[in-house]
Amino acid sequence: MIENKYVEIIAAEENIRAAQVIATAGLFEEGATVPFIARYRKEVTGNLDEVQILAIRDSLARLKELDDRKEAILKSLIERELLTPELEKAVKDAPTMSKLEDIYLPYRPKRKTRGVKAKEKGLEPLALDLLKQQIDDVLAEAEKYVNSELEVATAEEALAGARDIIAEMVNEDSEIREKMRKFFFDNAIIVSSVVKTKEKEADAAKYRDYFNMSEAARDIPSHRFLAIRRGADEGFLTYHILPEEFVAIKILTRKYVTGDNGSAKQVEMACEDSYRRLLSLSMETELRTELKKKSDEKAINVFAENLRELLLTSPMGQKATLGLDPGLRTGCKLVVLDAQGSLLYNTAIYPLVPFQKVTESNMIITDLVKKYNIEAVAVGNGTGGREALEYAKSVPALKDKIVAMVNESGASIYSASEVARKEFPDYDLTVRGAVSIGRRLMDPLAELVKIDPKSIGVGQYQHDVDQKKLKDSLDDTVISCVNSVGVNVNTASYKLLAYVAGLSERIATKIVEYRDSKGPFKNRESVKTVPGLGPKAFEQCAGFLRVINGENPLDASAVHPESYGIVEQMAKDAGCKVSDLMKDSELRRKIDLKKYVTETVGLPTLTDIMDELAKPGRDPRKEFDLFSFTEGVNDIKDLKEGMVLNGVVTNVTAFGAFVDIGVHQDGLVHISQLSDTFVSDPNEFIKVNQKVSVTVMEVDADRKRISLTMKSDYDPNIKPVSSSQPRRVVAKKVEKKVTVDNSNSETYNPFAAFFNNNK
Repeated sequence: MIENKYVEIIAAEENIRAAQVIATAGLFEEGATVPFIARYRKEVTGNLDEVQILAIRDSLARLKELDDRKEAILKSLIERELLTPELEKAVKDAPTMSKLEDIYLPYRPKRKTRGVKAKEKGLEPLALDLLKQQIDDVLAEAEKYVNSELEVATAEEALAGARDIIAEMVNEDSEIREKMRKFFFDNAIIVSSVVKTKEKEADAAKYRDYFNMSEAARDIPSHRFLAIRRGADEGFLTYHILPEEFVAIKILTRKYVTGDNGSAKQVEMACEDSYRRLLSLSMETELRTELKKKSDEKAINVFAENLRELLLTSPMGQKATLGLDPGLRTGCKLVVLDAQGSLLYNTAIYPLVPFQKVTESNMIITDLVKKYNIEAVAVGNGTGGREALEYAKSVPALKDKIVAMVNESGASIYSASEVARKEFPDYDLTVRGAVSIGRRLMDPLAELVKIDPKSIGVGQYQHDVDQKKLKDSLDDTVISCVNSVGVNVNTASYKLLAYVAGLSERIATKIVEYRDSKGPFKNRESVKTVPGLGPKAFEQCAGFLRVINGENPLDASAVHPESYGIVEQMAKDAGCKVSDLMKDSELRRKIDLKKYVTETVGLPTLTDIMDELAKPGRDPRKEFDLFSFTEGVNDIKDLKEGMVLNGVVTNVTAFGAFVDIGVHQDGLVHISQLSDTFVSDPNEFIKVNQKVSVTVMEVDADRKRISLTMKSDYDPNIKPVSSSQPRRVVAKKVEKKVTVDNSNSETYNPFAAFFNNNK
């Protein structure tokens, strides 16, 4: 049962009712999946969508991790006999992991720090006396602690040891740490510079924008921070994230320096040392971690959104298809697929240079078109892709057929994968790759799920982000897409079935083995006979599995078997069959949904049922739209400034979008060139696989860089300030005179507002 404190926190964070959190958590405890909850338990959750349900799931995991850490800390404190009622309450009430660690810091088992060594020398009483700030002659007081046996040789050494103790006390002050954390997060500047010994290395050039850069840490975009981190990891850059030191130290001295004598001066020195030696390092590490976390989240969100758009690419549908994997010297691998995507035949043709056996290739294709009733051709967009596409369009036998170019990113990964070996154990990599290209045109989702999403090429700094979080997010995205579309249980691969709610890869494999040995499933109910598929798994998966042309017409829809009785009652009340209800809109219009509302089934579910009856198994993907690149532009050398071209968006990043214009090298539409109006987030403006019209701004054939614009008012005679590189917002140091208190004036970066507001 979910704890009340969790409920309150999550409800506040997600701006939903506590009852919705409790209900959703209860469904998770029962083993329900996110797609199932979102689609079939709307009445239970109060109509929460998939995003909200995922947020509740992730928040529950985060809070559980926080509680586990609290338990570990309390156990450690008990074992060391340090736990007091006040400390126990503070630990239990800590709202965040950082606050919890601040509370625990003074009690954490320590290595031999300077402060610990000073305490061992008996200097803690001196430190405490100095903190009272009532001593004028500190040297005289420190003389009392000179002790050769304890290795305190002079009064100066005694004072130094006392300052070390005070410095650690300041560093471990949870109030100070919280205030310092906020100050860092609000005011720190990230400054990066090149490692001089590496500056002239060829690989360092890609980090040139960061050789001498400064920017407010809170404003730095995720892609820039990840680029700086990568440059530092590779040894080309160094970077620091720090605020103005003077103001930071003032935050400490305002609390700890309360007098105006010798001991107050010692405390002030200890505060300065605490900041420079301890707090600044700790806070910078925290800020680096926080910026990395936020940058990861942004990059992962961009990747997930791009992946969703790619997976939900419009499918051509079930048509007999030729898959053509272009090749110049090795020839083009050609495969024949039936309407279900099964491999019927493969060969190689040589229509391109240097061999150009066009007549022979035409004859082969003509024979295949006649023999297998070919309806479409899928051409990979790899090397020679544009040439192969132009050739296919020129073949007389393909004149009235669909001829389309397909993005083959990841096809080579699939070809060498275990999945491909299982599907085609008797064929080589080239045949498998051509099959993948053909199937991607027929049903991109069914084919792309066989490939690790990270190999599809729609990410941003994907190797630099938290790999577990990236995998979890991409898995959630694939699961969402698969279940929103639905899966034909009689044709789907085990990899596709494994993403269906409630199914594992093991059960998915058993489903495929069962239908291969017993024949296709005639209805959803028969899926229950698959070994290992229990009642709970069936409940979760049944609504997302489709049995096309089965015994029950509802089996081809997203209506869950648990609701079949409702539909049958509707048909009975209307005096017709279920199939009639699905065909006749007039019959459906007469149904009063309120008559079928029960304690467990409400209007949201009934409305979904009626939508399904109108369009059984409706596909949320857009209608297939054949796209063509601009004719006559096949190579980067064909490009000229001012050219207007057709393109397809292949990747969206925080700084713009990459567009395939059919010249074997994607062009970049920088964020500043996406629209005539201001664009803050490219993902809100443009999507992967979107068809666009772009204008060529600049071409650097040697570096293979193409700068594009989507602005309608672009004038090729006016050169932009920056066309291919991300713009940088440089935080300039502004020096001005500010009054810190009634007696002091200092010159420094204008961060004084922070500490003036936090007196």
